[in-house]
Amino acid sequence: MENLTKNAGILGIGNLLLSDESFGIHVIEHLEQHYSFPDSITLMDGGTAGIYMAPFLEEHDPIFVVDVVNMKDATPGSLFTFSAEDTKDGSIQTRMSPHQLGILEMLDICKFRGIEPETVEFFCVIPKSMETGLEMSDVVAPQVAKISEKLVERLGTMGYAITKKENEHA
Repeated sequence: MENLTKNAGILGIGNLLLSDESFGIHVIEHLEQHYSFPDSITLMDGGTAGIYMAPFLEEHDPIFVVDVVNMKDATPGSLFTFSAEDTKDGSIQTRMSPHQLGILEMLDICKFRGIEPETVEFFCVIPKSMETGLEMSDVVAPQVAKISEKLVERLGTMGYAITKKENEHA
């Protein structure tokens, strides 16, 4: 069912100082540089905002979260997409840092307040390195463009018109 009262939101989560943990932020930057989005889609660099993401989550539907994810026996650089419902069995860890408030906890807070988004989808990569560093690893960095394409395709299937920007230096 289409939600006509809220805009779609793409939320990139991460920490630019922890190599692959910065993946979500780099995806937001890539999307902004390479695509033109309609006013009905908001892109947000959520950084490590935690509880401060609540207004964004409450004001947008559907929500697409871009982040790193820890999955048992998964190869670094692997891409995964899943819904919020898929996380309920506990096999997907959506919080990489033990002291951050995770997106699932934020969604629970929104639900408690009665303002939760109906559709939440995650677009994630398995990190290779979470060490201090400004560069993503060799297996994660190339996945920025790939996950961006997947997001654009998904939004297209939902009826959003997104165009690729012309690049003079292709």
